[in-house]
Amino acid sequence: MSADEYADETEISRVATGRLLRSRPELRWTDEAGPHAQVIAGRTTVGSAVGAELRIADREISRLHAELEPAEQGTWIRDLGSRNGTFVGDLRVTAALLPDGARLRLGGTELSLRYPSEPSPVELWPGGSFGGLIGSSAPMRELYAGLARVAESDAPVLLLGETGTGKEVAARAIHAASKRAAQPFVIVDCAALSASLVEGELFGHARGAFTGAVGARAGSFEAADGGTIFLDEIGELPLAMQPKLLRALESRTVKRLGESEHRPVDVRLIAATHRDLGRLVNSGAFREDLYFRLAVLLLVLPPLRARPGDVPLLYRHFLAGRQPREPVSERALAEMPWLGNVRELRNFVERVCAIGASGPLTLGSPAPAGEAAAPGGASPVPFEQPFKEFRERWIDHGEREYVRRLLERHGRSVAAAAEAAGLDRTYVYRLIRKHDL
Repeated sequence: MSADEYADETEISRVATGRLLRSRPELRWTDEAGPHAQVIAGRTTVGSAVGAELRIADREISRLHAELEPAEQGTWIRDLGSRNGTFVGDLRVTAALLPDGARLRLGGTELSLRYPSEPSPVELWPGGSFGGLIGSSAPMRELYAGLARVAESDAPVLLLGETGTGKEVAARAIHAASKRAAQPFVIVDCAALSASLVEGELFGHARGAFTGAVGARAGSFEAADGGTIFLDEIGELPLAMQPKLLRALESRTVKRLGESEHRPVDVRLIAATHRDLGRLVNSGAFREDLYFRLAVLLLVLPPLRARPGDVPLLYRHFLAGRQPREPVSERALAEMPWLGNVRELRNFVERVCAIGASGPLTLGSPAPAGEAAAPGGASPVPFEQPFKEFRERWIDHGEREYVRRLLERHGRSVAAAAEAAGLDRTYVYRLIRKHDL
């Protein structure tokens, strides 16, 4: 059976019980420890590491080698930057959709994949929202059910998703649905902190611990005591800081800079990143033991292009009773790629209410006569305004488009983008925050 035939036969179907159906394939292999079989129910890390969800005893396999993920079309396999590669048949792949009967080779081990004759039910949340998250599509309702489940636990949560998918909103929703809801919710943006400041921000400092420390200060872990700490963009955490974070999580204590005393803290950790932590582990940029400590409960937020039916709903929600300056085609909205996801859509609504969208929105719409078309199809800047305002808005549009395209060219790697642009990485982060990218 081909992948397309499989997709036709096992397409997700809604049923009256609020569940969907999805096939969960079975992998079979024989390694140094003998024969094995494992059902793949969700996103699964494959590797030789003890903490890998699907562990293969093979010294030729990277510790985090590849990732499997059942989807509507079948099952995807993605290589995580392994040493010896991932092969489907005789073809080395970075990502591939696996048909029924696919034969894989990782290191020196061969694996076979089979789909069951009957799909299994997957729970869907009954409503079209959860906390501040909005969307009635199947991917979102599946996410809501997952958020509700992890909210009942105190185990660490790792939220993965592209920039703008709502990871902070999801973290807030988990906290609000948990038994810690009445306690603090503290956010730390790891991308916004320099290596010299991150330890003091997380753990605090004593008076005189460094120049400028005129008084003692509690860190974010202490501030979140009894509640939840959200470490956003955990993939940007400096490597030297990672063992200290791991030690705090394992011991449930923190030590302020300049002190020898360890203070007990009771916090629930939620971390998030848009980066591929498996690849970072393989490249040595992220500690494997910290990765497994963070990814006890793992959830993936779908990009907006994976749920186009939610775009008109979100558009109307962001309008919130306001009127756009010009009519907007909701069908065209749903067809746009929205590389910045929900955040980009929200910003679009702000622009369309402030200065319009150049007529009914269609892909590739030309700018009306008399207006300067902003680069990359952004909202045009009208000429009919004072020169100073025109110049500032034009520069702002150009700067935003430059940074957006720069990040796209370099896979949203800030370090690579900064190097290519000849800019300091901190300044690139500042531009990202300025333009809400």
